[in-house]
Amino acid sequence: MHHDLQITRLRTFVTVVDRGGFRRAAEALHITQPAVSQQIRQLGTILKGPVFLSTGRELKLSPQGTELLGYARRIVALNDEAVSRFIPTTGSTRISVGVVEQLADALPEILRLFARQLPRAQVTVQTGLSESLEGQVTSGQFDCALLLQNQLRLPPSLSCPLGLMRMDWFGRPAYGEGAELPLTLFSEPCTLRGPIMEAFSDAGVSWRVGYEGDQFVGVRSAAQAGLGVACLIANGDELWGLPKTVRSALPSPPGPVPVTLAMSGPGAASGIGPIAEKTFQNALRDYPFVE
Repeated sequence: MHHDLQITRLRTFVTVVDRGGFRRAAEALHITQPAVSQQIRQLGTILKGPVFLSTGRELKLSPQGTELLGYARRIVALNDEAVSRFIPTTGSTRISVGVVEQLADALPEILRLFARQLPRAQVTVQTGLSESLEGQVTSGQFDCALLLQNQLRLPPSLSCPLGLMRMDWFGRPAYGEGAELPLTLFSEPCTLRGPIMEAFSDAGVSWRVGYEGDQFVGVRSAAQAGLGVACLIANGDELWGLPKTVRSALPSPPGPVPVTLAMSGPGAASGIGPIAEKTFQNALRDYPFVE
C-alpha cells in the first residue's frame, strides 16, 4: 500500500516543533489550530503511533516522532530548494547569462553591475566560445550572452552591437629562418580561424598548425608555452601576461572583431536588453575597443 506523508503535513510538524506549540504553529502557517492538530494526527496514523508523547506546555516527541523530524526537515528543505529553482520568489528575477571566455575576466564587474541594477535578481553565468554560446542563446538556454565573433546568425532584433575589439598576435614560438610559422588556433567552428589563416597566406608567410583546441584556456596556454602564435584580444599581455609577437614580417591581425549582446526571444521580451547592454558596456570600458 502506498503512503504519502505530504509536504504540508511535514511542514506543519516541523513548524510545531520549531515554534514550540500548536497555536504558534497555526499562527505562523496562517491556518487554524484544529487544522494543525488534524495534520499531526494524520502523521500519527501513518506512523502507527503518536508523534508527540506530550503536547502540553513543553512538547515531547515520541521515539518515532523524533526519527520522523529528521526526515521531515530534509524533505521540506529539498522541496523548497526545488521550488525556488523553478519558481522565483515574488519580486525576484532569474537571469541566465553567457560570456565569451576571452572576456571572462570582466565577470566580477559584470556581476556587480547586474546586482546594482537588479538587486533581487538570481544571476547564473556560463562561459564558453562565442559560436557555442550563440547556439545556446538561440535555443533559449540563456537570456543573453556577450559574444566576440565576426558573423552572427541571430536576427538584428535579438542582437545589439557594443563596439569593435582590437586583436593582436601573441606568443613567441622558436622556429628557424625559412621554417613554417606555427599557429595556435581554435578548432572549428570558429569565425576567426579562416581570417587568421588567410592573413598569413596573403602575406606570403608559410605557416603550420602548432596547436589546435576548442577551449580558450588551451589556446592561451599554448601561446604562453611558445607552441605557436595566437590571435587574441589586444590587451592579452595585461590580462594574462602573454608575450606579444614581435616578428616584423607578420601581417596585421584580423579584425577588429565585433562585440555583441545577443538575446533569446524570452530574454528580449523580458526587457533585460537595456540593462544587459549598459552592464556589458560599463564592465568592458577599459578593454581595447576601436575608438
